[in-house]
Amino acid sequence: MNIELDNRQDKIDIDGELLQKLESVMEKCLEYEGWDRDYEVSMVFVDNAQIRELNSDFRNIDRETDVLSFPLVEDGEFQLEEKLLGDIVISLEKALEQSLEYGHSFEREMAFLVCHSMFHLMGYDHDNEENTKIMRSKEEDVLGKLGIKRD
Repeated sequence: MNIELDNRQDKIDIDGELLQKLESVMEKCLEYEGWDRDYEVSMVFVDNAQIRELNSDFRNIDRETDVLSFPLVEDGEFQLEEKLLGDIVISLEKALEQSLEYGHSFEREMAFLVCHSMFHLMGYDHDNEENTKIMRSKEEDVLGKLGIKRD
């Protein structure tokens, strides 16, 4: 697994231990779907202002969000030979806010957001109730296999 990391914020420190955990989440998502680990993902850390701007620019939604996924897949036509999955953009500020709101650790929130985004990069969506159930089940299974539970 190759991760291109770009930290564009300076409000929250990220240590190597958390980055290793996030890489494990990415690899487990690939393994769960039966894919090998020879993929590249770009992961960008931003603050709330930056993610709000991206959300507005790309989704026409003028508010902060926790994570944005930019798959290189068009309409589920993913070719397994392609090794670049896409980009994950996470607001560390929003992740910290949500971890406090939900009463679990920042690390657990980050693991969930990365897992969620990886399934988007692999072609899944939560655009209706059925797809939401499928995606949530996959996320819970992967995080459970890694021993990451809601605190």
